Amino acid sequence: MLADFLIHNASEVLTCAGPAPRIGRAQADARSVARAAIASREGRIVFIGSESLLAQEVELDRHAVVVDAKGGAVVPGFVDAHTHVVFAGDRREELRRRLSGASYAQIAAEGGGILGTVVATRAASDDRLIADTRRRLDEMLRCGTTTCEAKSGYALTTEGELKMLRAIRALAATHQMELAPTFMGAHEVPAEYRGRRRDYIDLVIHEMIPAVARDTLAEWCDVFCEADVFTPDESGEILQAGLDAGMKLRIHADQLGASGGSRVAADHRVRSADHLIFVDAAGADGLAKSGVVATLLPIASFYLKLEQFAPARMLIERGVAVALATDVNPGGGFSPSMPFAMTLACFAMGLTFEEALVGATINAAYSLDRHHVVGSLEPGKQMDAVVVDGPAIDLIRVGAETIRAVVKKGRVVVTENGRRG
Repeated sequence: MLADFLIHNASEVLTCAGPAPRIGRAQADARSVARAAIASREGRIVFIGSESLLAQEVELDRHAVVVDAKGGAVVPGFVDAHTHVVFAGDRREELRRRLSGASYAQIAAEGGGILGTVVATRAASDDRLIADTRRRLDEMLRCGTTTCEAKSGYALTTEGELKMLRAIRALAATHQMELAPTFMGAHEVPAEYRGRRRDYIDLVIHEMIPAVARDTLAEWCDVFCEADVFTPDESGEILQAGLDAGMKLRIHADQLGASGGSRVAADHRVRSADHLIFVDAAGADGLAKSGVVATLLPIASFYLKLEQFAPARMLIERGVAVALATDVNPGGGFSPSMPFAMTLACFAMGLTFEEALVGATINAAYSLDRHHVVGSLEPGKQMDAVVVDGPAIDLIRVGAETIRAVVKKGRVVVTENGRRG
């Protein structure tokens, strides 16, 4: 077979190949291939296997790009299944307040939090929003993320939400990151609707969702089911409207308390229920029965100082597929790094390295319904890969320069020391 791109001289490739999602004990099956090579043509993998078989299986064309892994490991490009990467403004002063003892709830009640970002995002020009987001996507790419979800939800007006989704569309057409757009007009009730929340819900259902669907700007519909935000009944109503408009479903659930979000997720058979810090065993059983992925966000728990993390071990043991994401956002998602999310998943949520890697790759890809294209290294899928400068477990050496190269669709997009390709 002919190839135009090759990674060779790898000590091992953790392919994460096979069925998706990985559930229970299978969550730890990262499918290691020792001394392997990977070849692709026109961005699709055509060979993966022992380097000893490469010469007899693969013919490189004369312009082929060859990457020497120099004895390091190779893993799939990371899939970040939950981000609020599109926003304007700066809330790092809130971080200072939290470090001084203020709670997330206290700051939000005083007009900060999401509503603080809403003011800045509404005022931002299209060009400013795109430029700021591009910089954040660059950071994520340097950390090995090659596919990510991107939400609206920081404008909370019809035109503002459309502006955010159009920014995502523009970036998807011009940035090396592959983006999965999500409509999240139900991220918060804006200040001007606080005394008439039903009017805002009607706006989301009857104006925003039809406008988003008309221009096919979003693949997913999301809602923040939480006390003082959207109730389980309201969340279900909004999700049903999104489904009726042709969008797939995900939900913020049980983040700040037992909100009933996991029950809504199970009842509506959403693809992904996210956060789940306060999910209990009954909620986990409902998710497992309905085939809902638990997308967990340990970086948010860390930076919001929530004092506990999602019960990842319990979720896996009860048959729920676990994915990981960074929750990049202006208030609590201060790290663009999936390796950092994996590190916290291991040391704060009790996962093994292999379980965390599967959560950051093939299970995250399943969470975004892209598992047939990305999330693992196997013939027919995109050549999206991270070349590690050492064994794969070095990825959780926080602060070390452990990524030698990042590959997207058979092109080196980041080289050593974080330089863009």
